Amino acid sequence: MTTRAGFVALIGEPNAGKSTLLNRMVGAKISIVTHKVQTTRTRIRGVCMEGQAQIVFVDTPGIFRPRRRLDRSMVKAAWGGASDADVIVLMIEAHRGLTEGAKMIIERMADEMPKGKPVALAINKIDRVKAETLLALAEEANGAFPFAKTFMISAEKGYGVADLREWLAVEVPEGPWFYPEDQIADLPMRMIAAEMTREKLTLRLHEELPYQLTVETEKWEDKPDGTTRIDQVVYVARDGHKGIVLGNKGETIKSVGQAARADISEFLGRTVHLFLQVKVRPNWLDEPERYSEMGLDFKDGDA
Repeated sequence: MTTRAGFVALIGEPNAGKSTLLNRMVGAKISIVTHKVQTTRTRIRGVCMEGQAQIVFVDTPGIFRPRRRLDRSMVKAAWGGASDADVIVLMIEAHRGLTEGAKMIIERMADEMPKGKPVALAINKIDRVKAETLLALAEEANGAFPFAKTFMISAEKGYGVADLREWLAVEVPEGPWFYPEDQIADLPMRMIAAEMTREKLTLRLHEELPYQLTVETEKWEDKPDGTTRIDQVVYVARDGHKGIVLGNKGETIKSVGQAARADISEFLGRTVHLFLQVKVRPNWLDEPERYSEMGLDFKDGDA
């Protein structure tokens, strides 16, 4: 029986729905999903089986105009993920259409992508617009780039996702599977747990602060009774940020911890005891170790 296996890069602007689509394809919550932009910092790989094909998704950070070192590292990681993949899926939002950012990505794809690499267009959030708007958008996008196929989907509700998955299963190259059939992600569990906590912080806090913090899993202990103890550190850039993260009488960090613990417990399928500490590290955005912890290359942030 012929098996297939290949890497699929999901690219697009921040908030286009890439993480939601990844989680929908894989059937588990492995990629951080929030309403804030730029939340996916690392190339999370989700593994999905479709018939005899193993599709390995590279969920890249959203592509945007970078301003800081961290931004530059994220954008470099996104393009790196795309050029390494066997198939690329560009996601755009139906209600936003071909934005300046989407046009910039299409132009760069035309210049940089090797000829012959299949690139599909996935128009997401189709439930937000009328059919004629969708058709006009598909026509405009295909006029700008020769997409191999166009899919109308709703990653959140699941519309059209099965069609996209079936197409990808045929497009990935013939070859042996990369991972055991039951493995859904190749990020270390410590990093997935840290991402889940960071998601809860991002949802609770506002505006700029979430990009000024990072979460690292410092200790992980699987106990003989079947439970797991996880110690994590939330690094912030300033003393004032520490107060915001802790909240009045520690209320904010407490509720973040409870929500993260519930998600991590569900993901691992066992009881988790989560302990969070908040530490101030003024220069964490300029420390190579913090970037390695996020799966990014510090040098990619050089201007």
